[in-house]
Amino acid sequence: MLKYYFNLSPNPMKVALLLEELDLPYQAIPVDTRKGEQFSSSYLSINPNGKVPALVDGDAVIFDSNAILLYLGDKTGRFTPLPSDKARGELLSWMMFIASGMSPFSGQAVHFRHFAPETVPYAQNRYSYEAERHYRVLDDRLKDRRYLVAETYTIADMAMWGWARVTPFVMGDDAWSKFPNLKRLVDEINERPAAIRAVGLKDKYNFKAELDEEARRIMYPQNIRLYPNVAQ
Repeated sequence: MLKYYFNLSPNPMKVALLLEELDLPYQAIPVDTRKGEQFSSSYLSINPNGKVPALVDGDAVIFDSNAILLYLGDKTGRFTPLPSDKARGELLSWMMFIASGMSPFSGQAVHFRHFAPETVPYAQNRYSYEAERHYRVLDDRLKDRRYLVAETYTIADMAMWGWARVTPFVMGDDAWSKFPNLKRLVDEINERPAAIRAVGLKDKYNFKAELDEEARRIMYPQNIRLYPNVAQ
């Protein structure tokens, strides 16, 4: 059985969606990052980068959300064009766009909007601008098409959904008004039974909600370099 290491943040949720779409039996193994469980020796042996998600499939170990999506898509032959299909190039392009652009800029926008220990206007402006730019590219792509690739629902849409479903948290309460085409697809995916089951993981597993002093030390160890004499 597949072993899926996760929490409820955007990147693991992409994989949860695909696992539910595939209706594959899997063991969900929670990793509470605010308690530092991602840095245990047992987990680092699976993902040396100390991030979630990760997937163990027999002897195969895969980490990084988009890598897992590609692995499962290729393994099952579902929700992904075959290598011989001309749409495969499109799929890979959008998967990398999401992995290298949308996801990291969204994460940094969220950090400087909600979690940074001080207000840094330059950082807030840079990352919110780049997040908005990437979301606009996606919105323009969806202006005249239902899905991102090949007019069919694929892992590229699932990869996008992970972050896009929390767009207001990334860019503010009015952000959806800027991306009507993206919102249309996110709303469609939200209504899929697999998405409902994936989101329902929050009701089955308890993760630490408080971003207290201990959690900040674990989540943002870099702060000690700036504030060596102040508890973070």
